[in-house]
Amino acid sequence: MDAFKLNNYGNDKSTIEDIYALPDGQRAELIDGELYMMSTPSRIHQRIVMELSFRIRDYIGNKNGDCEVYPAPFAVFLNANNNIYVEPDISVICDKNKLTDEGCNGAPDWIIEIVSPSSCPMDYNKKLFKYSIAGVREYWIVDYERNLITVYNFENDEMEDYTFIDEVKAGIYDDFVINFSVINIDEK
Repeated sequence: MDAFKLNNYGNDKSTIEDIYALPDGQRAELIDGELYMMSTPSRIHQRIVMELSFRIRDYIGNKNGDCEVYPAPFAVFLNANNNIYVEPDISVICDKNKLTDEGCNGAPDWIIEIVSPSSCPMDYNKKLFKYSIAGVREYWIVDYERNLITVYNFENDEMEDYTFIDEVKAGIYDDFVINFSVINIDEK
């Protein structure tokens, strides 16, 4: 999703109340008091979100697993003081105690972000750092324009790159692999 920083014009830091005060249909993320507006994702972005969400949900269902999958828009409050509010493209939460009607309070176990050109700095830098220190166990950055899937397994302090012809193993599960070669990202 495209993201750009909203200037506060000298005002105090933004808060979660600023997120709630946005006009209907307007989405933003809040990171350390700064609002980052989000634009409508592309069709290919949404196709990848749907494909991955379905595959993860089907795996969990077939294993009678306890985790739940939530595609964006889904609110994730990464810390107790609510100064980090994000809407990951895909969130997998295994601790149901973190789930409320508002979203997820605390770090999801697995987050996947689908990169768009303007979200690169957020996904590759700012969110990578915030997710790693918040307790996210695994973070995937899916960058279809660069034919790259970067997998961060924070529990094992590992990072590995894959392409859209590879099978990528989910680190939070013993036997779950996503074959990216069967995910059609051709826009035609």
